[in-house]
Amino acid sequence: MPRTIILLMDSFGIGWADDAAQYGDQGADTIGHICEWFSTNRKKPLYLPNLARLGLQKAAELSRKKPLAADLGAAYETGAYTYAQEVSRGKDTLSGHWEIAGVPVNFDWGYFPDKPSCFPQELIEAIIREGKLPGVLGEKHASGTEIIKELGEEHVRSGKPIIYTSADSVLQIAAHEQAFGLDRLYELCKIAFKLVQPYKIARVIARPFVGSCAEDFTRTTNRHDYAVPAPEATLLDKVVEAGGSVYAVGKIADIFAHRGITKHYPAGGLDKLVDATVQAVKDAPDNTLVFTNFVDFDSSFGHRRDIQGYGEALEYFDSRLPEIMNLLKADDLCLITADHGNDPTWSGTDHTREKIPVLFSGSKVAAKELAPMHTFADIGQTIADYMGTGKTLTGTKVDLF
Repeated sequence: MPRTIILLMDSFGIGWADDAAQYGDQGADTIGHICEWFSTNRKKPLYLPNLARLGLQKAAELSRKKPLAADLGAAYETGAYTYAQEVSRGKDTLSGHWEIAGVPVNFDWGYFPDKPSCFPQELIEAIIREGKLPGVLGEKHASGTEIIKELGEEHVRSGKPIIYTSADSVLQIAAHEQAFGLDRLYELCKIAFKLVQPYKIARVIARPFVGSCAEDFTRTTNRHDYAVPAPEATLLDKVVEAGGSVYAVGKIADIFAHRGITKHYPAGGLDKLVDATVQAVKDAPDNTLVFTNFVDFDSSFGHRRDIQGYGEALEYFDSRLPEIMNLLKADDLCLITADHGNDPTWSGTDHTREKIPVLFSGSKVAAKELAPMHTFADIGQTIADYMGTGKTLTGTKVDLF
């Protein structure tokens, strides 16, 4: 069984999905709007030559049905490219990852309404009681970086953690690493995760931060996600069942509830995630799936609506991509993709319903355009076929050769 390396650029959408209007996202276009901003506001256009050589510009223009504002810096050379659309309901992390791994979400997650005091009172009372808390702050939809500026000082004074949500199926708890304690925050999130299950909430996320005042409060890389496990066997499970290994880098282990994972490489920050991916690929024996989520595109730039930061992070990733690609063996398959969009020019702070890039490469992969994928699950089925595992729950394999 050969190796497969999945490099998932969290939130890197390439044009609004056909059903985007249902989500209020008609016109959202993460790559297109970043390209437009760079072409207008910087002397040099967005420069992603390594991704362009693997078909990113071709895939984006296939998805968007029009050219980007400027070329990405190199002509297409190798690999099979297309785009994929999601069939899962929602536009969140779990749905995107699960569908890529062959398990679309065909049910409705629970969500908290976008209004003041958005959480059920009985839930808040239970969290306070079981967490032995003096109370909580927040209880609303908010940007994670903004709410710690707003309530962080009161949190440090009072000992009350900050509880908030977003348009995703999630409950997030922010607390100061020193004043509240990191281990205490993790324990509180475990309690909250148990308590939100009747509400069909997908994840509880620990959001630790440091700093001395509102002006310098900063979220750390010690985030931890407590996620519902997929209801069926995923691609990761299939690889392990077939006797292979799954090396999870970054938050992949959390996303899949640590199921179907044989080795975890914790890392935070784009540079450290690239470093950890390089190490994982070096370590990985035959019959291994290496799976990295590059979360910073989403968490540090998409949600914060930082157009320049997002583009510069893309350029940094592109500059380091050869370090990973040069480690590929003759039989290896590499996939570069995403899980949803997060257009940094869009209104609000939430994800956007977009198509995702699908860029397969490897010495045996033909240089060609693939037919558009009508479900992310086609990705997982294609990888399952290549690695010789059992078939995933759904999806249709594509011919890469």
